[in-house]
Amino acid sequence: MDTIAEATRLPVDVDADPLVRAALALRPLLRDHREQIEHEQRMPAEVVEQLHAAGFYRMVIPQTLGGLQVDPLTFLRVVEVLAEAVGSVGWNIANNSIGQLITLGLPDEGVHEIYADGVETVIAGTAVQGGGQAVPVEGGYRVSGRWSFGSGCQESTWMLGSFQILDAGEPRRRPDGAALHWRGVFPRQQAQVVEGSWNVAGLRGTGSFDWTVDEVFLPERRTMVHAGVPLDNQWERWPGQTYALPTQAWVGPHHSAVITGLARAGIEALIELAADKTPRGRTGRLCDSAQVQDAVGRADAILNAGRTWRNAMIAELWNTIGAGRQTTLEQRARCRLASTYAADSAREAMDLVYRHGGSTSFKRDSRLAECWRDLHVVGQTVTVAPEWYPIGGRVLLGMDPGSRLR
Repeated sequence: MDTIAEATRLPVDVDADPLVRAALALRPLLRDHREQIEHEQRMPAEVVEQLHAAGFYRMVIPQTLGGLQVDPLTFLRVVEVLAEAVGSVGWNIANNSIGQLITLGLPDEGVHEIYADGVETVIAGTAVQGGGQAVPVEGGYRVSGRWSFGSGCQESTWMLGSFQILDAGEPRRRPDGAALHWRGVFPRQQAQVVEGSWNVAGLRGTGSFDWTVDEVFLPERRTMVHAGVPLDNQWERWPGQTYALPTQAWVGPHHSAVITGLARAGIEALIELAADKTPRGRTGRLCDSAQVQDAVGRADAILNAGRTWRNAMIAELWNTIGAGRQTTLEQRARCRLASTYAADSAREAMDLVYRHGGSTSFKRDSRLAECWRDLHVVGQTVTVAPEWYPIGGRVLLGMDPGSRLR
């Protein structure tokens, strides 16, 4: 057991990892394309090519399929660094990775079809229930539907969506009568993007348009029951701690890393502004203000407090698995609590530095305005919503947390 723990130890200095260093090196290129990404609502081909070359589209794919199979802290740090540069890039890489993890639950034939092109595989779409309906046909289903939040659909090769199967016009249900959903993976060329459907305040560059399919044949090999838990029971099929981790080490933390990256960028934006700006009617620079000094110090402390707890809880889950033990419901609940708290800490830090940027903060082309817009869009996602506090609280009180944490 000591040998296993030693072989799967998390990196002490995650920023020294080659993947993280590659993300850091890409920040100037991403910043150079920021306006194009937002205007065109997609990542330019040059950016996508560099993301592929760096390995960011295969971070969580098993080594047996040609992936890198990274630990969760390295994955989160890459997402965080990319989001510091351009929020939409960090978001799309995070969502793609979760989509890839979900597809590992497909039958073997479907998995190998999707990853036949190796590093070229990009998954867009949504893991949320609902959006489509299907009729059983020989070998699979005939599916139609419309789904929201197709982040990265412009550069994707596959689309992930959820649907219900209709038998004689009635949806199939679980034995207890509850709704039953399936997940399906469609070739990108079979999907139609609904232009103009992503009209939002921030994260415009994600290209999270609605998308549709109409009477598309979906073979059984590219479907799976929508269990809501993409990684559970995958240990024997995909060896390694990466695939033995519970969902809570990935879903929630992935968006939390986007928002903490944006908050870090916001703090750095105020620091840069404060060094050069002399507010009207004052003689000193903005950085000479005791209030601004206090805001920067507080924002940094608030942000890092949330990040540290989130990363510590993920490390605890990782080390528990590495020691050959099962994670507890309390550990999983605290991991989701920590991810949500890190997101709320980032929001608090961002609001603090935005307030002290003065009139510069609300100018459309201001870096502070960009970070504030993108961050608050991320903060609205259900994965880091306030509802995770009472869910976690019920666990700590010894009560049933409900299906969201199962």
